[in-house]
Amino acid sequence: MRYPEGGGLTAKDRARREAVRLRAAEMFAQDVSQAEVARRLRVSAMSASRWYRAWKVGGVAALASKGAAGWPCRLNEEQRARLEAELEAGLAAHGWSDQRWTLERVADLIARLFRIHYSLRGVSLLLHRMGWSPQVSVHRAAERDEVVITWWKIEQWQRIKRRQRLKDDDQREVADPRGGLT
Repeated sequence: MRYPEGGGLTAKDRARREAVRLRAAEMFAQDVSQAEVARRLRVSAMSASRWYRAWKVGGVAALASKGAAGWPCRLNEEQRARLEAELEAGLAAHGWSDQRWTLERVADLIARLFRIHYSLRGVSLLLHRMGWSPQVSVHRAAERDEVVITWWKIEQWQRIKRRQRLKDDDQREVADPRGGLT
């Protein structure tokens, strides 16, 4: 599954936030109070205060975006695009018989393709950055017997629910205003 926003702020989102900070710097230069800046820009007073302190020390440059957070990716754009294409090609294209990508397998694929070694946590972060999320397998056991499962849902599950309902009713005894239980 893919995250629609790619697992973090996009360059467009960072630019939008930076524009708000730069607008705050303009207001600070015009002696607008921190509280008024927060109100006008619809940000918290704490953010306005933090921006003001940074602006006082480093000027407008101190409020500029510093880029994406975290360590820079060891794979460049071209390598990430190739990795994505290889992941979408499936496991069979890489010699595995089933269709379950694991962090170990992705790390192995990265090492084979690019000669770059990632830890499992690093692979997880990389996949998240690329917009991929972990998924529960949709594969079902080959031994699965749909007839038995249907019978269990109809017969057994209904019996269990009925027993639980009776048990819950017994525990919900209400006090009678005349002193007894109803």
